[in-house]
Amino acid sequence: GLSLDARDAALVNGSVGNILEMDDFHRAAIVHPGPVVIPAALAQAEALGSSANDLLDAIVRGMEAMIRVGRSVGPAHYRVFHTTATCGVFGAAAAAGSLLGLDPQRMADALGNAGTQAAGLWQCRLEDTMSKQLHNGRAAQSGMLAAQLARHGFTGAHQILEGPLGFWAGLCADARPDALIDKPDAPWQIHDCSFKPWPACRHTHPLIDAALALRERIDIGRIRSTRAIGYRDAVLMCNQPDPVNPVQAKFSLQHAAAVVLLRGKPRLDDFDMGAVRSPDVATLRARVEVAEDPALSARYPDHFGAELQVMLDDGSTLHERRLDALGDTEFPLSREQLLDKAHMLMDAAGYSRAHADKLVAACLALAEGGAVNAVTHLIQ
Repeated sequence: GLSLDARDAALVNGSVGNILEMDDFHRAAIVHPGPVVIPAALAQAEALGSSANDLLDAIVRGMEAMIRVGRSVGPAHYRVFHTTATCGVFGAAAAAGSLLGLDPQRMADALGNAGTQAAGLWQCRLEDTMSKQLHNGRAAQSGMLAAQLARHGFTGAHQILEGPLGFWAGLCADARPDALIDKPDAPWQIHDCSFKPWPACRHTHPLIDAALALRERIDIGRIRSTRAIGYRDAVLMCNQPDPVNPVQAKFSLQHAAAVVLLRGKPRLDDFDMGAVRSPDVATLRARVEVAEDPALSARYPDHFGAELQVMLDDGSTLHERRLDALGDTEFPLSREQLLDKAHMLMDAAGYSRAHADKLVAACLALAEGGAVNAVTHLIQ
């Protein structure tokens, strides 16, 4: 219900877009484009009175910039930096700049001043913090600011990426510059975005899918031990054997395996404090060993895979292996599943079903030229 200027609206909407860990995802770039690019584009479009077509064009362009920068940063960057934030600022600037009609010179200025604001450290996921959400909101807000300044002639570094004191030199020890502009005639990167069906870190999702399949074949009471096998980043990011808060639970392969084997399809409350402290979950979680599979690591990040092995009380072993996660382009969510997810999230946020139906309809109408302010009004 707040009435905010455009940049502050982008800060708020960018932040809330990640709270439940249900945002979209691009595997090769390891970024979540939606909660950074869309709040920036939506706020700028509302401020300008832009058409739906201009808004949607800006979202596609912003995602392209964010994803391509994300593809270029290299694995070392992701180990320390939250790529959705550091790369998102470029996407927000490109989206806002598209709506502002920046020419190439001024768009380069906007991207230069976006890049010099790139920030976001992963320490936030090791503690019970709200910083990850702040990362997204500030990336959206800072990118907008950079584009708006550029419109008025405020200059920025045109070699912010490749310069000797630029983004790659300072933040990316094993940068992949060629990935930035590789295959310029390829389909838009937005087509490679995945949707997350489960409210946890995306690195846990292929394991969740395997656990759901395995759950149908076993008696939970007969489980002696469990082995969660994944690619290197999944093990590095999500090896949390004893989470003590919801943030750690959402980044725990052990918790994901246990809660899904016990309860089935994970819901929002399967990662809250009640689930973290549940004796049944804790007991099974303690029986989950985590290991890396080099073959899965070799396919990453283009494919997110996992295997779950369960040893039963008679010594027999069952396993399920997934080479891609539900919601990836190889295994996409249906339109109905996407709409169900939207309603689940809006219900959790306190929207009535009638209001949520109107908001979904207003969003879908944008593709046919519907009013942008119909969406923003219903969000408020």
